[in-house]
Amino acid sequence: MLNRVGLFYFFCALLISLAIGGSPLAHQTPTSSWPNPNEVTVSTASTASAVATTPAVYQAIDEYHRPRFSVDGHQVMRTGRLPRVELRFNETDLLTVLQNTQAYFQTYGEENAEVQREGILGAQGVTIADVLDTLEFMIATLQEDLRHQQPTRLKDPNFINTHFRVIEWSAYDPANLREKQVRLTKYAVFTHPGSRSPTAVFTVPLYQLPDDAETDRFYLNYTKQEVLAGIYEPGGAEFGRVEPLAYLTRDSFEDALMQGTVLVNFTDGSSAFFNVDRNNGIAYDTNISPYRQGRYWYFKPVDAIKGYGHTSEAKISIKPGVTFAGDVLNIGLGRIVVLAAPSGTAQLGVIADTGGAFLPNLHQLDFLAGVFRDRDEFYTHISQLPEYANAYILIRKP
Repeated sequence: MLNRVGLFYFFCALLISLAIGGSPLAHQTPTSSWPNPNEVTVSTASTASAVATTPAVYQAIDEYHRPRFSVDGHQVMRTGRLPRVELRFNETDLLTVLQNTQAYFQTYGEENAEVQREGILGAQGVTIADVLDTLEFMIATLQEDLRHQQPTRLKDPNFINTHFRVIEWSAYDPANLREKQVRLTKYAVFTHPGSRSPTAVFTVPLYQLPDDAETDRFYLNYTKQEVLAGIYEPGGAEFGRVEPLAYLTRDSFEDALMQGTVLVNFTDGSSAFFNVDRNNGIAYDTNISPYRQGRYWYFKPVDAIKGYGHTSEAKISIKPGVTFAGDVLNIGLGRIVVLAAPSGTAQLGVIADTGGAFLPNLHQLDFLAGVFRDRDEFYTHISQLPEYANAYILIRKP
């Protein structure tokens, strides 16, 4: 009797529940199958809100597209608002880098699948079309403001919050999960003395590959240490296969590798920019010192400081003060970043460069600080910049 009475009240309660709120199972959130962030699309505010409450596992990849770690995309990128800060950047330089980045997408976007990745911003519904629309809007705004000789609206936080989705970037470093601010390192182009031929002082070469280097790809066979030991010099096994561009001191050479671009002042009074071109296919090992790395970069002459490019000919011409090097696979090329310092100032720039240390890297950006005569001048300049900052990514509102 008690069992029958219990069943009767159970079914009554169930019918009332269904009549009022639908199936109790309808409000349960599945956890066994999380969505791919690159498949998430957001078309309305209600959809965006629903997406924001659903975990979106993102798998970060390295430069060889191998998975390295996974993270919930909503823990790294979330909707935010730009605080009242003093935005700093040179309008003309920013316009140049924006236009050069846009031109890269227009010219090489279809053949380079890497820049078509939405990356971790896909968790916020950001598409490549959104990125391109943001570049176009910022270019048009700067051009109009410069044409009218008026302060650019892109330095007004109210204008930013009105016309852009502000996505707060919370740093994610698997080795330091407590740090949520983005680390800001700095890089530069240094001017170094050098010679066009080896001397007692200038002994370390910068080499350029020949046009037919891809025929047998011989340059993949040799480590940095083998190159520096003289394999391309007279008496070496591969003498004559590459062209020496300049000879530097070892410290200057390591600076050139680290920064990617070097301005060499030759002993004959001339000078020239050289930029990294192709490497020997050996991954950069963060566990050993730069001097002991196996990776060797070949250089080529350039007419400006160069940033990202899937080939040496395609590299984006960049400007100091408005360029960030970052993870172009997982954060993305052409993303507009604001780094807000505790002082109330903020740096706005474009991710238009990258490097081996950034793949994958969801916790750091490298700021192109300028062209300097020496490290003392460089350190004096960057002492005014923060080591960590609150980071925001701007996407134009539809």
